[in-house]
Amino acid sequence: MNPRKTTRLKNLILSPELEFLMEAHSGLSAKIVEEAGFKGIWGSGLALSASLGVRDNNEASWTQVLEMMEFMSDAASIPILLDGDTGYGNFNNMMRLVKKLEQRGVAGVCIEDKLFPKTNSFLRGTAQPLADIDEFCGKIKAGKDAQTDEDFVIVARVEALIAGWGLKEALCRAEAYRQAGADAVLIHSKKSTPDEIFAFLKEWADRHPVVLVPTKYYTTPTEEFRKRKVSCVIWANHLVRGSIAKMQEVARQVFQDRNLLSAEDKIVPVGEIFRLQGDEELKEAEKKYLTTKGGEYTAVILAASQGSLGRLTEHIPKAMLRVGQKSILEHSVDALRTKGVKRILVVAGYKREAVRLPDIEVVDNPDYAATTELDSLARALDRVETGCLVLFGDIVYRKYFLDILLNTPAEVTLIVDSSTGRVPDDDANYYIYASKPDHSSALFEDDIVLRRAVYGPRPPDCQGEWTGLLKLETSGLAEAKAYLKAHRPSREWSRLRIIDMLNVLVDRGVSVRVQYVTGNWADVNTLADLHSAEQLER
Repeated sequence: MNPRKTTRLKNLILSPELEFLMEAHSGLSAKIVEEAGFKGIWGSGLALSASLGVRDNNEASWTQVLEMMEFMSDAASIPILLDGDTGYGNFNNMMRLVKKLEQRGVAGVCIEDKLFPKTNSFLRGTAQPLADIDEFCGKIKAGKDAQTDEDFVIVARVEALIAGWGLKEALCRAEAYRQAGADAVLIHSKKSTPDEIFAFLKEWADRHPVVLVPTKYYTTPTEEFRKRKVSCVIWANHLVRGSIAKMQEVARQVFQDRNLLSAEDKIVPVGEIFRLQGDEELKEAEKKYLTTKGGEYTAVILAASQGSLGRLTEHIPKAMLRVGQKSILEHSVDALRTKGVKRILVVAGYKREAVRLPDIEVVDNPDYAATTELDSLARALDRVETGCLVLFGDIVYRKYFLDILLNTPAEVTLIVDSSTGRVPDDDANYYIYASKPDHSSALFEDDIVLRRAVYGPRPPDCQGEWTGLLKLETSGLAEAKAYLKAHRPSREWSRLRIIDMLNVLVDRGVSVRVQYVTGNWADVNTLADLHSAEQLER
């Protein structure tokens, strides 16, 4: 079991080896720092402010900083040392800050001996007043008294060199802060050479852990820090600076080109964002905890017919015609899978051997040529005990049609297209007479029901065309099975259609709910229909 984050940060500070912290300013950057191999994160005040688009002058409130720290702590398993500016006030503010950081899993805080509100050390440093030593020591003591985790780290940052007060003042302050209980001191400089830092280290004589931020004296070899027994080096703002450079480059390129071709090769794929966000973890959690409504249903796809598209369906059934990169049947199966439907029955007849898809059950209908789709439905429903979704095998549709079916609280539901002119009026299709026509709020009403269904040319007074999508809940399924059992032995069986069954159910008092859509589907009977289907999938 890994030690607590606080313990790991304290071990880094006390390590006899030189350790490193890398700046992060968001949950995403914190994850990147961890994956790069760093053992700890520096929650840079400058970078956090920059990510919010404000100055590093305490313009971001301490509660906003806390919220950002919580996201970073959740995203990364390595410890975070927050750049806590001056502690956001006096000793009382410091005590509250420590408590809130502990609650969010932040392992430590670094506070600097300037006055609140602070200004970034690299801006007008010599004009910045320093805090009274005793007052700052009191703030350190208050923070140590407030912590409930004995390993929570408080680093005292000495700004005397930045402010131009000299080495003697820096040493005096560092010693006072050590005695007040600070776990380490951070000595800061804005010179381009490490001379004054090395002078401090020589006089300090390794009496307490020292943290450095070599942002300005970055040319100094890291081995020089090891020689002088520096505890920890912070790379303080390099991720935010690197991200700004790349964002500026990409923004200029896209603006100049007015397309994404040049930029695409310079940026990570969207999938990398999903990975860093932990999408795989969510997928596993969904399998464990999320019960999708679609999982309660069996899907029945009626795909036995050859169709009448000439040579295109000479060797395959119509459902296996390709629309884009997939067959019509694949489009339907994939849509059902995305809605959580696990069991899918496909009724096959013509060229049955061509119906080959993984994880489906194929139901044979050798009489497909002498019967209608009702016979195929009957053969499938013999294997269904729960609610089911029924779909014609030659339709291409938008996935939201399935959402409408699944979320409609009715025992029988039809999806009906209320638009006109989809096919010539003399074409034979399934048309619906409903209790109300389509209107702006029809989707939210529960009293639009089927009155009668017909097959043939489009009647001028109908309310729409049935799309071939049907839902049968438990009692609706029982009614359908009762109808099928009664009519299968009859002489007229080979001529009966699903709409004949629906009309009988309506006559029996079953409420068949109508849900309207407007276009966004294709019933593939002709080459023109096939083209329309391809347009839907683009």
